[in-house]
Amino acid sequence: MMRYLKLLSIFYKYSLLSELEYRVNLLANIFMSVFWLVWAIVGVTVFFLYADKMGDWTYPEVLMVVALFTLFSGLMEAFLRPNIGAVIDQIRDGTFDFVRLKPVNVQFMASFRNIVIWHLSDVVIGIGLIVYALGLMHIVPSLAQLAVFALMLVAAMAMVYSLWLTTAALAFWFVRLDNITELFYGFYEAGRYPVTIYRGVVRALLTFVVPVAFVTTFPASALLGRLDTGTVLTGVAFALVLFAFSSSLWSYALRHYSSASS
Repeated sequence: MMRYLKLLSIFYKYSLLSELEYRVNLLANIFMSVFWLVWAIVGVTVFFLYADKMGDWTYPEVLMVVALFTLFSGLMEAFLRPNIGAVIDQIRDGTFDFVRLKPVNVQFMASFRNIVIWHLSDVVIGIGLIVYALGLMHIVPSLAQLAVFALMLVAAMAMVYSLWLTTAALAFWFVRLDNITELFYGFYEAGRYPVTIYRGVVRALLTFVVPVAFVTTFPASALLGRLDTGTVLTGVAFALVLFAFSSSLWSYALRHYSSASS
């Protein structure tokens, strides 16, 4: 365990030093993160100039959903996209052999080797917006609500990671998967607003196919104390099933990978 933590510190230290070589670019990217969040807030604010609620969500509550959308966007762009995207390219180019030859767990190397530091600003901004929205509502979550919120965040991260790992595993059989990634982001954009405003098939898709509801809406509901036990248990079970499936598929793909030289 300590060996892998040490490796992570080395990987991320290198990534930080690389980003700091171009500090103006780093600051510009952070500025753009703030800009896009402000733009999203403006869109929500304009909507509430003409309506009191979005579904059954008030203005501060929708801000919490926007905050969680931003937070998870930062996590995906900081950790998952650079790593899983690199794996897909390496498999296509035949350089994935160099990853397999490293004396560490291949899934670990494929998942956490790189980080785009500046995207972590989205995580910080998202947390700040959550605190601000709670302040607008004069709500101080209880320890129980915070615990459920943390549990839902962990479950959501496991779900999102599992989907990306599944995409990487499929790359062993399919040459290009760019369209799948873009399709995922297309669905994920719907999570900028509470999933409860959607109906029928769309709502089901955003809950159990691309689990946007577990990423944004349900964690926000947990902080507001309106998430029922059944949903929490479903989220945890769904996360465990997805993680087990994606890890099994990844292991199966590795066993049947013939390498670029064979």
